[in-house]
Amino acid sequence: MKKPHIGLLPRVLAAIILGIACGLFFPDWAVRIFTTFNAVFGQFLSFLIPLIIVGLVTPAIADLGKDAGKMLLTTLFIAYGSTILAGLLAYGTGSWLFPNMVDSGLKSVEQIQMPAPYFNIEIPPMFGVMTALVFAFLMGLIMAKTRAQTLINIFHEFNEIITVAIQKAIIPLLPLYIFGIFLGMTCTGQVWHIMSVFLQVIIVIIALHIFIIVYLFIIAGGITSKNPFKLIWTMIPAYLTALGTSSSAATIPVTLRQSVKTGCSEEVASFTIPLCATIHMPGSTMKITACALTVCLMTGMPHGFNLFFQFILMLGIMMVAAPGVPGGAIMAALAPLGSILGFGAEAQALMIALYIALDSFGTACNVTGDGAIALIVDKIFKKSE
Repeated sequence: MKKPHIGLLPRVLAAIILGIACGLFFPDWAVRIFTTFNAVFGQFLSFLIPLIIVGLVTPAIADLGKDAGKMLLTTLFIAYGSTILAGLLAYGTGSWLFPNMVDSGLKSVEQIQMPAPYFNIEIPPMFGVMTALVFAFLMGLIMAKTRAQTLINIFHEFNEIITVAIQKAIIPLLPLYIFGIFLGMTCTGQVWHIMSVFLQVIIVIIALHIFIIVYLFIIAGGITSKNPFKLIWTMIPAYLTALGTSSSAATIPVTLRQSVKTGCSEEVASFTIPLCATIHMPGSTMKITACALTVCLMTGMPHGFNLFFQFILMLGIMMVAAPGVPGGAIMAALAPLGSILGFGAEAQALMIALYIALDSFGTACNVTGDGAIALIVDKIFKKSE
C-alpha cells in the first residue's frame, strides 16, 4: 500500500512548531547538533545557488524566444509590468505600515548568539551569484536568438539535474533546517518577537493578494468594458484550485477554461495562460518583497527605495524560472536576496519558511491574475486585426 504523500507546507509548519517547542527545554548539547547541521546545510545551499540560477534561468530565457512574435512580446511586457507593480505595491505598503509593527531593537538573525556548531565544512561556490546571473542571461538570450539546439539540449538536461537536486536534496532537508533555525531563535529568546511581527505582516500580505486581483481585473474590465467583479467571480474556480494545489502549472487547465468563460478568445487564452503561468508572478513577487522588507526593518539592514527597486526588477526576471519546481519562486529569489539585499543563510532560511507558509495564496493570486492578462492581450489583438 502506497504511503500518503505529505506536502511541504505541513512539514514546514510542523518544523516551526516543533522548533519552538523543543527550544524551550532542549539542552545546549542537543541544540548544537542542529546548529552543526544548519551550518553544513547552509554552506551546501550557498554552493548550489549559482548552479540553480544557471540551471533554471538559462533554459527559461532561451525557451521564451522560440515562439517570438508580437503576441509574445506584448504578453511579456504586460506580465512583467504587472509583476513589478505588485513588488512596488508591497514596498510602498510595507514602508507605510511595517515600521509600526516591527520592533527595531531586535537583533539581526545572523547576530543572534546561537550555540556554536561542533564543526563546520566550508563549501565555497564554484562562481559568484552575479557571475551566474550574467552568464544565465547572456547564454539564454544567445540561445533564443541562434536556436543552438545542442546547447539548448545541454542546458535543458542541466535544468533537470538541478530540479532533481532541489527536489531530492534541498526540499526534503528544508524542514529540518527550518526546525534548527526556530530551535535556535527560541533558545535565544528572539522567536516570540519575530513571530508576533510576522503574524501581523501575514495579514497585510493576504489583504494585498486580494487587492492585486481586484485592481488587475478593474484594469482588464476597463479595457474590455466588462464588469470586473463578474470577471473575478468567473475566475474563482481557478483561484480555489491553485489554493489547493499550490501549483501554477497544475492549475493551467482550470485557468484556461475559466478565461474562455470571461470572454477571452480560445486562441489567445491557449497562448497566454500557459505563458503567464511561467512569467506572471505578482503574488509571489509581492510576498517575497514584503517579507524581505520586514526582515530588513527587524535587523536594521538597508531598505531604501533605490535598493529595493533594483531588487524588485531583478526578482521579476528571476520569477521566470520559478514554476515547475517545488518552492521554486523562493529558491529562485535566493540569488537577489543574497546579492542585492545582503541576506545571509539564516535570513534566507527565515524567508523560505515564511514564503512556504503562504505559498498557496501567492499561487492563487498569480493564476487568477493570468485571466486578466489574457483579456487585455485579447483586446489588444482584436483591435489590431
